[in-house]
Amino acid sequence: MQITISKENYLKTIAEAESEGETVIAATLARWLNVSPPAVTKALNRLKKDNLVEVKKDGQVKLTSEGRDIANGILNRHHLIERMLAEIFGMEWFKVHDEAERLEHAVSPDFEKLLTQKLGAGLPCPHGNHTERDTPELRRERGWSTLAEASPAAPLQVVSVFERDRQLLEFLNGMHIHPGARLEVIAQNYDDTLTLRINGEPVHLGLAAARKVWVAAA
Repeated sequence: MQITISKENYLKTIAEAESEGETVIAATLARWLNVSPPAVTKALNRLKKDNLVEVKKDGQVKLTSEGRDIANGILNRHHLIERMLAEIFGMEWFKVHDEAERLEHAVSPDFEKLLTQKLGAGLPCPHGNHTERDTPELRRERGWSTLAEASPAAPLQVVSVFERDRQLLEFLNGMHIHPGARLEVIAQNYDDTLTLRINGEPVHLGLAAARKVWVAAA
């Protein structure tokens, strides 16, 4: 069985969509990967043939144990590259995801081992996300909530941000919202925005963006 870059991308995307709480069907993959439905159908047929995914009767796509092992390996390389770029080379946190997307398929096992020795294992990436399988339910068990769900007046710390949207990351960075940042919800407004206090200053953030930011009690 040949594991191509295309197959790796599909397997990783399935795992990432699951981590965002999405039910993964063919349309989910078409949207996340920005490809046509026929392209997704062909890819899923190849992945099923290789016993890397199952497609249920209701159309839901699930990783097999072998498929998840491959997806976790790619995610681990991706996060190590992000950490290397941020911690060693000082690249801005909102830029490292796109760079890691380009480099993750070229990392050899030897280089991955060196990165792990240098950076350590099991630590979150610069966006606060973990390599292992994560879901909204597991985050809530840790006491996290999305910023859109947070109670007003409670001191909060940003712990994780959705990393697949470069425009969102740059927008949040401009508002000083990033993992480790401390803030407070002042009010949830009628126009579907939040008023936040960050660094002593009030700022406004739409609920759509706030749902992509996970926070915990500071």
